[in-house]
Amino acid sequence: MRNNQKLNKMEQLKSYFDANKAQFLEELKALVSIPSVSADPAFKEDVARTAEFVREKLVEAGCEKVEICPTAGHPIVYGEKMIDDSLPTILVYGHYDVQPPDPLELWESGPFDPIVKKTALHPEGALFARGACDDKGQMYMHVKAFQGMVKHGQLPCNVKFMIEGEEEVGSENLGTFIKENQEKLSADVCLISDTSMIANDVPSITTGLRGLSYVEVEVTGPNRDLHSGVYGGAVANPINVLSKMIASLQDENNHITIPNFYDDVVVVSAEERKAMNEAPFDLDAYQKDLDIEAVQGEKGYTSLERTSIRPTLDVNGMWGGYIGEGAKTVLPSKAFAKISMRLVPNQDPETITALFVKHFERIAPASVKVKVTPHHGGDPVVTPTDSIEYKAAAKAYEATFGKNPIPQRSGGSIPIVALFEQLLGVKTVLMGFGLNSDAIHSPNEHFGLFNYYKGIETIPYFYKYYAEMKK
Repeated sequence: MRNNQKLNKMEQLKSYFDANKAQFLEELKALVSIPSVSADPAFKEDVARTAEFVREKLVEAGCEKVEICPTAGHPIVYGEKMIDDSLPTILVYGHYDVQPPDPLELWESGPFDPIVKKTALHPEGALFARGACDDKGQMYMHVKAFQGMVKHGQLPCNVKFMIEGEEEVGSENLGTFIKENQEKLSADVCLISDTSMIANDVPSITTGLRGLSYVEVEVTGPNRDLHSGVYGGAVANPINVLSKMIASLQDENNHITIPNFYDDVVVVSAEERKAMNEAPFDLDAYQKDLDIEAVQGEKGYTSLERTSIRPTLDVNGMWGGYIGEGAKTVLPSKAFAKISMRLVPNQDPETITALFVKHFERIAPASVKVKVTPHHGGDPVVTPTDSIEYKAAAKAYEATFGKNPIPQRSGGSIPIVALFEQLLGVKTVLMGFGLNSDAIHSPNEHFGLFNYYKGIETIPYFYKYYAEMKK
């Protein structure tokens, strides 16, 4: 009888969620319509307005203590509901800031004018807007799930929310905030939805994240822009030089050529690689989705391995000289590039950054000057699959998807996962509901309505099973 009562309670909760789908969608539309671009100071007021929106919704959802906490940058929204000190505490982390929407001309609709459209992968519709999936939509699932549990008296754990506004610029002030508020943020587990799953009919749980080293390089030639006819061929062109330097960072096998770069890379066993490649992956569909004729990457590894267990080096942006309309025969004074390196377990971002700086300065010809500016970074992390939190998450997905989720390493980076373990001593469970095809960080970012609602439905099961397993 007791188990039936619990089941009935969960069914009641689902009925509540189903009855409020339209309202939950309208609230998410309002959230993503605010251009909270943390990287651009022009949007500072919008970022602050988004923090206030999140604060208001946490209060409405049932948090009893909610505050906007200032930092040296953008604020952090904190909220909690402590129902019993003897119960476990879940710390929910998310972020309300978003990537810049550029290039605007590639958006089919306004990046901050949310619209629902049906697609082949999302026959029920998907919400198109910057931040729809990363991370406003996934973060807001937790607010709505929490609201339902509170409203129906089904909250089995204490809950703390920490929603920041600087994740897309490296969480520069989060470490300081955590160090100064360790008691406030103390918890048994951290719960994050800022990752993806394999497919809507193939649920998966992220068990590993790559780290990150991000740098900006500047190459300077002459002290001013020159006439390419008068000086061309006699003076170094910084764009040409930079192009050659970047090209030399990888060999013909797409292996990174920076000395000692691979020294600390953990070699994954043949057994684990075999298991990893048993995950559903359609190469033809992958290429078709991206409109490419072939994949490319480090020789000797599959696409699944290249995006999870191997480090990478990519140019994220490159500029210099004249890029306006028409022609201008200029030999530019400067050239720039932004370069990111994704790291795997045991690689230290500070060490990798130092290796890059040393190598890049060494390979620069005497005809130019080189400046390397490190930006944000983060440690790689692997989460255990035999922990209580992972088992609770797996049972939650099984309850709502009807099948066991597949453990899968992700190619992305969430630097704060390692930070939580270092400063708070807690493990993290990564319950993502997006898809890799959701175009996060790109034009036409979107989040399936199925995924949004399924996340809201699944999260309470994690609370339920986690509380039971912690007894």
